[in-house]
This record gives sequence, structure tokens and C-alpha cells, in this order.
Amino acid sequence: MRHPYPIREIARQAGLSEATVDRVLNDRGGVRESTVMEVRQAIKDLDRQRTQVRIGGRTFMIDIVMQTPERFSTAVRDALEAELPSLHPAVVRSRFHFREACPASDLIATMDKIAKRGSQGVILKAPDLPEIGAAVSRLVATGIPVVTLVSDLPSSARMAYVGIDNRDAGATAAYLIGQWLGDRPGNVLATISRGSFRGEEEREMGFRSAMRLAQPGRSLVEVTDSDGLDATQRDLVLEALKRDEDIIAVYSAGGGNAATLDAFDTLGRECAVFIAHDLDHDNTRFLRERRLSAVLHHDLRQDMRRACQTIMRAHKALPDEGPFLPSAIQVVTPYNMPPGVPLAEFAG
Repeated sequence: MRHPYPIREIARQAGLSEATVDRVLNDRGGVRESTVMEVRQAIKDLDRQRTQVRIGGRTFMIDIVMQTPERFSTAVRDALEAELPSLHPAVVRSRFHFREACPASDLIATMDKIAKRGSQGVILKAPDLPEIGAAVSRLVATGIPVVTLVSDLPSSARMAYVGIDNRDAGATAAYLIGQWLGDRPGNVLATISRGSFRGEEEREMGFRSAMRLAQPGRSLVEVTDSDGLDATQRDLVLEALKRDEDIIAVYSAGGGNAATLDAFDTLGRECAVFIAHDLDHDNTRFLRERRLSAVLHHDLRQDMRRACQTIMRAHKALPDEGPFLPSAIQVVTPYNMPPGVPLAEFAG
């Protein structure tokens, strides 16, 4: 494991002791393979961050704790690291703790470990559960500010929420589906990864409320508890489609869209309108192929910048700012892709 970093810097990045890192780097044995992987990941993170931040200014070590599918955690990592130069003269270093599916106890153990070893702040996406809220309180009690991202924990001690107004996003999806379907009969499938994520629950509530007002004759069928993972999502959607042959549209509040489309294809069913969230790799491809009708998107880079700045304000490194508005919701089609996505990919 060749690297240019002091053991102390690697240990801080990995959240391990210097002795443990020294043992791994010198291949002395006696450490778990998971610990070796943590050291390797820390060196990779330092390599990426080294090219994006300049030495100087105040340093903030921020932990990002998320339960989310890999496609979204990758987007979050990329967005944060792309925004690091905009945070100068401060230097932001990040540690990532991502889980695709896990019991709440795993997230709580991670948060308690952070509380014990210290951090300048935590950016969190987690289920809205009492035990998660208690873990947030323990972090805050040690002086570590917590900012929730995309999905809020409003009854917790978190400092702020950064993201879209999820109820408005759900209502927007209902409006689009209603406009595209018009008077065509048929029912709508709404998919969420897990009801304990408040953001997705609020999207579904906004969607259901707006759809009932605009098109009360349509039935809404819900699929949940897939964690947004394709393998689980496909089976759940297949069951729903077999039970209801009148489903002709989808609102995906929680992902797993490749599996949902595959379920329609397997049964030879048409999906006349499909509204999804976020321009991750899957959704970008499906939009290009016209498998998705539109994607409700927000500027994740801006969200990550605001989350980091909120943590800096907690440490008095930036002046206080009044409450900011939710992130803007963009309705993206193949013809109005945000900057950074090559338009040529969407021709034809």
C-alpha cells in the first residue's frame, strides 16, 4: 500500500488508531480484513481529496452516514467531492459510512462510534425512528452538529434539513401523470423503498393527495419495503402487476427503477407514464432511452455545499444565515438536461 501520507493522517481519515494503521501498512497481521479495507479506502479518499483541496485554511472532518442504494451514495460522494473547491479557504475532509440495507442498530453503532471518536459534523440520511433520533441526540450532546439530507428527522436534535420539499415533489409527480394520462383509464403504481424514510413517505402522501383531487377515479397501488434494491423491487412489482392488470403508470419515490421496468417487460405490459427521482446513472440512461417520462431532480452539489456550510456555521466559521428555502425541484426530460450531462447522449 504505497502512499504519500503520514500515518496520523490516514488514521484520522479511517477513524482508526495509529498503531492499527501502522500494523496494516507494514503487513504485520493480526487485523481483520475489514480493517485492512478501511485503511485502503482511507488512502483512496485522501488521494481524491488531495487534488481538490488546497492546503491552508481551517480543516473540517465531516462524516456522511447514509442508508441508501449504491447508485445514490455514489452520486452523493461525487457531488461532495466536486464541491470541495467551492468551500475554500476551508478544507473539508470526509469519511463515508454507506449501507444499502441494514438494521437501524448498524447505523446507530456507526453514529455512536463517531460520537466517541469525534467529528466536526455529520450529514445523515436515515429512517425516522425513535432510536435513530436518540443517536442524533447523543451526537449533538458531544458538540457534533447533524444535518439531515434528502429525508428529514424533524423531531430529532438535528441542526437543519437540506433537500427538496418532498410533499411538493409528490404533488408534482401526480400533476404530470394526470396530464399525460388524461382521460385514459388505468391505475397507478407508487413505489417507495421503505415507509420509515420520512422523505419518501412525504412524497407518497403528496402524490396520493394530489392524485385523489385531480383524478379520484384512479386506484393507487403501493409497493414498499424493497430498500430500493433491484432484486427485491422486481419481485414486489411483479406481484403488484399480476394482482392488478390495470396498472399503466408508475411514480417511483424510492428508486429500483431498473427492476420496475424489467417487471413490466417480463409480463409484456406497457408503462405509459413513469416519473422518477434523481439523475443517477440508471435514471439518466432510462431517460435517454425514453423509458422514463420525466425525472424530478434537484442540484445535489448545491445540497452538499449547503450541508457543509451549515456545519461550518455551527462552528462559527461562517456568519449566521436566515433559514433557507427547500431545494428547487426540476422537471427533467431528455431535452433539458442540467449542465454536465452531454446533450449528444440524448439525441435520437
